[in-house]
Amino acid sequence: MTREISLPDSRRFFEIRFESIGGLGAHAAGQIVASAAVLRMGLNGSHFSSYGSEKKGSVVRSFVRLAPADCAIRNSAPIESPDVIVVFHGGLLAHPATLAGMRAAGTLIYAGHEHEAPDGLSRLPETTRVIRIDAQTIAREERSRPNAVLIGALTAALPFLDRQAILDTLEATFAGKHPEAVAANECAFTRGAEEFKLIENVGRGEGDLPAVTSDPLWGYRTAPLGGVLPLPGNTAHNDLHTSRNGWMPVLDADKCIDCGMCDMVCPDLCLVWSTTTGDDGQPTVKLDGVDYRYCKGCMRCVETCSTLAMTREPETHGMANRLRVPLFPDLFPATGGKHAT
Repeated sequence: MTREISLPDSRRFFEIRFESIGGLGAHAAGQIVASAAVLRMGLNGSHFSSYGSEKKGSVVRSFVRLAPADCAIRNSAPIESPDVIVVFHGGLLAHPATLAGMRAAGTLIYAGHEHEAPDGLSRLPETTRVIRIDAQTIAREERSRPNAVLIGALTAALPFLDRQAILDTLEATFAGKHPEAVAANECAFTRGAEEFKLIENVGRGEGDLPAVTSDPLWGYRTAPLGGVLPLPGNTAHNDLHTSRNGWMPVLDADKCIDCGMCDMVCPDLCLVWSTTTGDDGQPTVKLDGVDYRYCKGCMRCVETCSTLAMTREPETHGMANRLRVPLFPDLFPATGGKHAT
């Protein structure tokens, strides 16, 4: 059966952009939606993704372009002005590129906790429909992944999408190699379609947001001076918190023996140590905690800890700020924890 796509203007394409980080399943989500549209819903569709080093925590964008069966899709360019933006990690909303090109009559679906107010939502057009779903919590409870939850929310937001067709495609995708994940994904998908919340009165803008084009913005007259790093990524200002995909290491100081093995394997040097005087009067070092600005959640410290002082815990709203011990308290004071100011 062929589905009809309702567009607000003369365009013949309906475009969806997934904004995510590696490890949350945005690429697979785009494949599932496009495959269901073409093979089970009678639409034309295309899908491709843009990502860098294919590692967890790096930025991933996935693009789905849909059209009626009588309209050929011959455009393979990145989607700059989508009808729907699906954001897999709330921290990405602070970056202007995440919401770039959002249409005034479009829809934003983002993963976020109930009491979380992500930066950047106020930039949206006031007429944009905003939907929040706690994808990470649902995925953790159902032992699934956030992409299944967000696909479910997407089908609820777009009536022309056949929910059963997309669910069948989701199940078929994992039935071969990971049959144990089929039931969990179905539960996560269903909860995503039912437990979303419409957020009102958050956008303050008027009209469509400007797109970030794929063309170079710098020419010989506008390029910065050579040898200058306007956005250095290897200094105290480098913030990795948006790289975590729902989990964080937590220190139990009572179990820690300050052996330093975690520090040896930490790729981001995010562990905070202090010098103290031991019972024998000799100077010694003590692990105070983790600065979560620089922790991307790789869990190397958890895997290495011999006393189970480091544990892998689900990250809830405000948890990182509450437990964070700052490496640079003068630059970035913590809002909670031992060195709070």
